[in-house]
Amino acid sequence: MLFRRRARMLRWLVCGRVGPVWMWKALLLFVAIGFAGQLLGVIFNKSSVQTAGRTIFTSPDAQGPSLGSCQQHTHIMFLKTHKTASSTVLNMLYRFGEERDLRFALPLGYQLGYPLPFNAHRVKGYRGPRAVEFHIMGNHMRFNKPEAEKVMPADTFYFSIIRNPVALAESSFAYYKEVAPAFRKAKTLGDFADYPNKYYDPRLRNNHYARNLLLFDFGMDHNANFSLALAQHAEEMIRQTFKLILVSEYFDESMILLRHALCWPLDAVVSFSLNARQQKPSGIGGVSGSWVGKVATAAGVGGKGGRLQAKTVTNITEEQREKLRQWNALDWHLYKSFNRTFWEEINQFGHAQMEEEVALLKMRREDLARVCLRDGGKPVEAHRIRDKNIRPYQSGLVKILGYELQPGLDNATRTACLRMIRPEIQYKDVLDAKQFPRPLAAQAQPVQQNQGLMVAAGGSLLRHDSSRTGERAVGGEAGVRTVEEGERDWDGSRLMRRNRTLIGGNDKGRLR
Repeated sequence: MLFRRRARMLRWLVCGRVGPVWMWKALLLFVAIGFAGQLLGVIFNKSSVQTAGRTIFTSPDAQGPSLGSCQQHTHIMFLKTHKTASSTVLNMLYRFGEERDLRFALPLGYQLGYPLPFNAHRVKGYRGPRAVEFHIMGNHMRFNKPEAEKVMPADTFYFSIIRNPVALAESSFAYYKEVAPAFRKAKTLGDFADYPNKYYDPRLRNNHYARNLLLFDFGMDHNANFSLALAQHAEEMIRQTFKLILVSEYFDESMILLRHALCWPLDAVVSFSLNARQQKPSGIGGVSGSWVGKVATAAGVGGKGGRLQAKTVTNITEEQREKLRQWNALDWHLYKSFNRTFWEEINQFGHAQMEEEVALLKMRREDLARVCLRDGGKPVEAHRIRDKNIRPYQSGLVKILGYELQPGLDNATRTACLRMIRPEIQYKDVLDAKQFPRPLAAQAQPVQQNQGLMVAAGGSLLRHDSSRTGERAVGGEAGVRTVEEGERDWDGSRLMRRNRTLIGGNDKGRLR
């Protein structure tokens, strides 16, 4: 009897005051469902972020229009000519090869013996003709076909890029003003155009930048007096080796032709202009509204207009432009001939198809810029780029612009975006470290012992350190533009000049 009373009392307490058992069971079930949903939501959100980040590089748009049943080229030799948007092309080759673990024919330093004729032993890891399979070679060299053939396989695809000699002269004058004696003596490009023989001495080192630079890079005599027979012979020698010659003024059309020739996906030829110089506001007219378009035009790429178009050169007259064509007559012949061939190839390709694929290329570039680049791709001066590992080296009397990555990217997207904006010098170092990993003992050496001399454009010596900031000119000829006194780093610290070495005001060891 007592036991029954206590049982009834317990049921009353549980059911009456706390609630029925079924209610507790339902409550526990709802709690379990809510917790599971929250957990799945977190996982789903993380997966969605990662998927969204990867989609831009793995979407069908990355492949582009169908190329049919062609076979992809992986043995490629690119003759990297000077001041022709060739750094942008080399970045594409670097990206393509790195993503597929291809082997690069890299220089021992930063150039393949330039300005001397190329020699196979300038390639790091070269052990004799065809002893090692190299897939891609594209650093600066003065072309030497027999030596190049020792390094590259027999089925290698050879190509290069050219630019209107007038625009090329203007760019060379700005970059190599303190490197080439002929340019250094002249006050302005117009002054040089009026009296080239007054300033030019073919015996002086680095004066090759001042006359027929294209022909020089192709390995021929750039000082020879012009004759039609000589110019045609040079043209024929180039045609025998190079299967495609791109035109810098029509960069986007060039990339479409290159894509089809190499059987590459669209993303492999989408790029952001690298090694572009800062332009004065009045320097160029008719520039597109986007920052990507502005930098592309500044680099001499993506131009429109006449088929022998040259970007407007500032501060020289039409008469002086004609004098520059005559002074660079051999280059002018090459440009006219290969520009004509270029448009013949576009005619065969089909103008309607070309316009369609160029539009897709531009759209893809804008999409990647929105994802990858800070402020929609607005280029910035080197000392304002927060990540010092992607600051472009400075050369000549102009400022070389770079990019900043969009913050908050997932690892996969950041890696792909970083490849697109990594400057040439730093990218070469990355590839070199992968192909020729150093022993752990060497990696552990102090930074001071890792400092060395880099041969810059024109043969001037630059001292660089492991930070790769690239903002010091130490020794050698003054071939590199240093930051002006009083300029500030991105974080506001003042940059000072001390014995031609730039030092951050708030961190004196940073830019030394």
